[in-house]
Amino acid sequence: MKVLKFGGSSVANPENIIKIKNIISKYEDQIILVVSAFGGVTDHLLEAGTLASTQDESYKKVLATLEERHLTATKQLLPVNAQSRVLSKVKSEFNELETLLEGAFYIGEITPRLSDRIVSFGELLSSYIISEYLKSEQLDAKFKDSREIIITQKLNGKNMVNFAKTNANCIAYFKASNAKITVCPGFISTSEEGNSTTLGRGGSDYTAAIYAAALDAEILEIWTDVSGMYTANPKMVKQAKAIPHISYEEAMELSHFGAKVLYPPTIQPVLSKGISIVIKNTFDPEANGTLITKSKNEKGKTVRGISHIGNIALISLEGPGMVGIPGISKRFFEVLSQADISVVLITQASSEHSICVGISADDVEKAVQIVNEAFEYEIERGRIKTVIPEKDLAIVALVGDNMKSHQGLSGKMFSTLGKNNVNIRVIAQGASERNISCIIDQKDVKKALNALHEEFFEENIKQLNLFVMGVGNVGAKFLEQIRSQRKFLKENLKLNIRVIGMSNSRTMFFDEKGIDLNTWQEKLANGQKADKSKFLELVNTLNFRNSIFVDNTASEDVSTSYSEYLGNSISVVTCNKIACSSAYENYAHLKSLARSYNAPFLFETNVGAGLPIIDTLKHLIASGDKILKIQAVLSGSLNFVFNNFNDTTTFHDVVKQAQEEGYTEPDPKIDLSGVDVMRKILILARESGNVLEISDIKNNPFLPEESLKTTNNEDFFASLIKHEPHFQNLYASAKNADSKLKYVAQYDNGVASVGLQEIPKGHDFYNLEGSDNIVLFYTERYPNQPMIIKGAGAGADVTASGIFADIIRIGNF
Repeated sequence: MKVLKFGGSSVANPENIIKIKNIISKYEDQIILVVSAFGGVTDHLLEAGTLASTQDESYKKVLATLEERHLTATKQLLPVNAQSRVLSKVKSEFNELETLLEGAFYIGEITPRLSDRIVSFGELLSSYIISEYLKSEQLDAKFKDSREIIITQKLNGKNMVNFAKTNANCIAYFKASNAKITVCPGFISTSEEGNSTTLGRGGSDYTAAIYAAALDAEILEIWTDVSGMYTANPKMVKQAKAIPHISYEEAMELSHFGAKVLYPPTIQPVLSKGISIVIKNTFDPEANGTLITKSKNEKGKTVRGISHIGNIALISLEGPGMVGIPGISKRFFEVLSQADISVVLITQASSEHSICVGISADDVEKAVQIVNEAFEYEIERGRIKTVIPEKDLAIVALVGDNMKSHQGLSGKMFSTLGKNNVNIRVIAQGASERNISCIIDQKDVKKALNALHEEFFEENIKQLNLFVMGVGNVGAKFLEQIRSQRKFLKENLKLNIRVIGMSNSRTMFFDEKGIDLNTWQEKLANGQKADKSKFLELVNTLNFRNSIFVDNTASEDVSTSYSEYLGNSISVVTCNKIACSSAYENYAHLKSLARSYNAPFLFETNVGAGLPIIDTLKHLIASGDKILKIQAVLSGSLNFVFNNFNDTTTFHDVVKQAQEEGYTEPDPKIDLSGVDVMRKILILARESGNVLEISDIKNNPFLPEESLKTTNNEDFFASLIKHEPHFQNLYASAKNADSKLKYVAQYDNGVASVGLQEIPKGHDFYNLEGSDNIVLFYTERYPNQPMIIKGAGAGADVTASGIFADIIRIGNF
């Protein structure tokens, strides 16, 4: 004997019912087929009852719609010659239902008994129609009303199954029945007085479990619209996987914490009998599903699933009057129990100063009122604080039988949440250590589930979600590098990098599933109007784990938003030097935010493009070394200019070439005035541990005063032509001294300066080619022969690669 239960989604329409027929046709065993009402029918029946009880005649429209749906299903499922009798029966049932609703309409109320009677029609009609359809398909099927077998009794005001009578009825009926398929309605039962009753939430599953336990069935199969119990909610965690095998206890824990495919009481009747349960998918019957047994899970498995309950509120009873006073807890929970308020999570401080409970948000107003009334005496005397609820919360739980055998799981869980700025309000762990639960903000649930799933189930593949602002020269190269390296990163570094949002100065575009980097230009061109504030708002609203804001612009306006990203635990990677060379107070604040919110703030490309200058400096400082002096050629653009300028060229033409090839900023005066180099040496000085402002740096300009005072590129380039003799004199002076012109930055003993210098032969800077940069670090460990870092220091490709390297550093944190 096997018991199969098909839920509302499985019997939602005739097409799905045909799928059920195809499934059960392959069974050779005798089976009991328990079915729910057609999808959504129970809710509509409750709606009709409510409308009727408030004397709203629109209940008739609801009733008419339901009747038409059942009649249509009958016509679609049964051949014409078999329809008449079934249609007549369906109409007869709806006539009875109409009479009951009319009664509720005339008396202006609906009693619990009448409500049970009304909603019972959903399962009665669906099971009857399905049984007649199976007969018409030449299957040996028979209908049996569950109300004739399952008997309930009143206990503490609730309908509870009388198992002695129910089991006896079940055994007697099926012993006498020879039908291969017995179709039974789920959810409904009969009281000892003969009135229709219902079995509450999960009632159809419960019905199936009752039959399975009474008859010692071989297995209980729960057919639904998913392929088993998943490691997490697949609607929220795309990488979630079906769990092949799980224990009763694990299944109950996951079900309690929101896994909707199974309701905990369902397991109770089969638990003591050791009857296995399998969760199967009506729409993918070949999938293995999840087997639930009394045995423990596979050896070595710790966390089996991650689940959650939403719509939670937290109420806390706290105050000095609780310490050492017996009976406080009893009074607290007794008040909630008497109000029929279910407590889903409890935690108490060891000081006895407070007790926190998580309850459904639907009950919170009532709970606050009754608890404050119950402790009114203590509240008035200041011994207990007035209860004030916290709303918009959710419970997230790790579940697994073997969790108690492994150290550090809770630390790993809380560390993962903390890294993603998920604030934990309450923590609870049972003595069995089968679950670790915590209460968090409802808005953080999706991020928390995905972060935890990634940590515990995804073979250490870490997903990074990028939000890129600036997709011009550098930005476009960066996106191309990500596109070409995604497979390599996933296979070798276990990093899955997705670009979720991007923006240029005109438009911005977001895709929660990740932007296709083969077609990003088209998507961005058709995106919404660019808005820096809206961009930030969307990043925060999406609230993805491992979020990184990437700034490829040179915009001061964009740089002012870094604090808002970091303050929401969103990492920042930037080639924009403005923030780190702004007022020291702002620089220090950004660094502090990065530490406080565990959100890396990386700007390697601020100095030397893709060269590991800042990273090397950080390692020197972290290892205990001390910077004594820094000498550097830090402008790839200026090095390019002076390496290509001579007495056969014009300074104007070389600068123009540098701009066109992407070596300079859009405004080349930023480079040639020395401002860009000043920012870079300032950043290196600060990263060395020094407090310095840009105004402290001495700038020895080589540009004529007129060039420095220009306000646009046209005027600037015109001034270069006008002052060509000045630049030729600079070149001639260096040539006569057998030297080369290099723009040098220096920091020594608290003093920083930048300026054009004539570098003689034999100096480390003399043979610096093209747009290369070079940095000499003189330290306590390298006092005479400095540590030298040298290489390409400008250009879109190398700058993009430096940004990419910072992204990978974050991925490896």
